[in-house]
Amino acid sequence: MMLNIAAIVIGIMILIWSSDQFVEGAASIARKLGVSQLIIGMTIVSIGTSAPEIVVSVMAALDGAGNLAVGNALGSNIANISLVLGITLLVAPLLLRSSYLNREFPLLFGVTVIGAILVVDGELDLFDGLVLLACLALALTKMARDAQQDNLIAEELTADHAAEMSASYPWLRFIGGALLLVASSRALVWGAANIADTLGVSELIIGLTIIAIGTSLPELAASVASAKKGHAEIALGNVLGSNLFNLLAVLPIPGLLAPLVLDTSVLTRDYPVMLALTALLGLALYLTFRQARAQQKPPIMGRVWGVILLLCSVCYYTALIIDTGYGL
Repeated sequence: MMLNIAAIVIGIMILIWSSDQFVEGAASIARKLGVSQLIIGMTIVSIGTSAPEIVVSVMAALDGAGNLAVGNALGSNIANISLVLGITLLVAPLLLRSSYLNREFPLLFGVTVIGAILVVDGELDLFDGLVLLACLALALTKMARDAQQDNLIAEELTADHAAEMSASYPWLRFIGGALLLVASSRALVWGAANIADTLGVSELIIGLTIIAIGTSLPELAASVASAKKGHAEIALGNVLGSNLFNLLAVLPIPGLLAPLVLDTSVLTRDYPVMLALTALLGLALYLTFRQARAQQKPPIMGRVWGVILLLCSVCYYTALIIDTGYGL
């Protein structure tokens, strides 16, 4: 058991670190090859933030643990909204911009609904994976067009990721990061699968909890740090972007590599919870903007929403504990 726990803890630590190195190396190489900073920010860096989830899902699918990969994708989205955003809101309220309500959220919610339609038959197969990848291509195209039309978005993308695009020793970071990503994800999946067998719980539960929360730690750390520096609004953008890529770049992987029959809990518990949390986030955005217009004040999402999201988190993870048979 201790060896399995060590594999998970060390695997997550190396996974997070190597992901950063891989993204910084790839972005720097692309810049030296003449790729525009905007395109780098929209593709390599944006998708790269989901690199841990992507590589873990690949390894899980290849090992025949497809439901662990599904749990990783859905669990990360649930953790991002309920834990990451909830905690960040308690640290500092979020000053919203209109594009969150008018552009980014509708895109995420639409993709979440499409995903629900695809998995409602209880399977995740090649067709489902291809549809989600096609949606990813369309989403990237739309985001690139929006960024070109919105100078603020373009400036933010290039400024936020300037460090990644000018990293030293780019090839060493790129190749070394890629190798460590594979090795650490292999160790993580191995340890997680063994713990699932030892405890007698499903791989889905392990993916929803240990792996999902572990791979969401960078988003939590970055969001809290941004909030403390007075840039809490960055957290919402990170959550919306990360959740979008988890659905379009992580969830398709099991279907593409090893089509599977989904654990029934995905349809009766986990996907509905993710969909409900996404809808709740949309409601929070709408009510915040409506109140701001009525009071003629800036739209600020307050700490009360942080409390609500954290309560949702407590309820969900309590339900998971009860479902495993370890609840009182």
